[in-house]
Amino acid sequence: MLGLFNRALENFLRQRHGPALWQRVVQRAGLPFDSFEPLLDYDPALTVALITASCDELGQTRETVLEDMGTALVSHHDRDGLRRLLRFGGVSFRDFLHSLEELPDRARLALPHLDLPDLLLEDRAGGHFTLRAAPPFAGAGFVLIGLLRAMADDYGALVLLDMAPPVAGADVISILVLDESYAEGRRFDLAIAAP
Repeated sequence: MLGLFNRALENFLRQRHGPALWQRVVQRAGLPFDSFEPLLDYDPALTVALITASCDELGQTRETVLEDMGTALVSHHDRDGLRRLLRFGGVSFRDFLHSLEELPDRARLALPHLDLPDLLLEDRAGGHFTLRAAPPFAGAGFVLIGLLRAMADDYGALVLLDMAPPVAGADVISILVLDESYAEGRRFDLAIAAP
């Protein structure tokens, strides 16, 4: 899991802020290499150093950097595979939310060794939901908030997202769906168009 996260953060920083910033992050974090293999396991301390160095170089909070990265995972044009995997969750944003508990199993169909944290959604009625996830590192829930924000935009839904106090070591995200048809969502077809 951490290899995949580290590589995603690397790609985000390179694409959004350029290779020079990435090299400064590598130096600041004291990494013995300048690129991550997504399917390898890494020491969690290395991930913490990477996040800290990224925040220092960008002059942004941990929450901001991780949320921006989560948004980029879905919204960047070369991440359509992940977007497609997530959109298979349903035709509406609420359907998508209800499919999140199945996401770790769906992801393992593509990558059998991928160990995503379990997700638990509670539908509290009236458009209120809470989503719990056991974080693999401190602040991981903000990546999920960014991803949820991008998916709400993808569906055209108006949604409020906030990090609630943790429960039993799990990150808890408060979700309020205000309007599922607030804007026109991005086009999505089950079949990929032929080249």
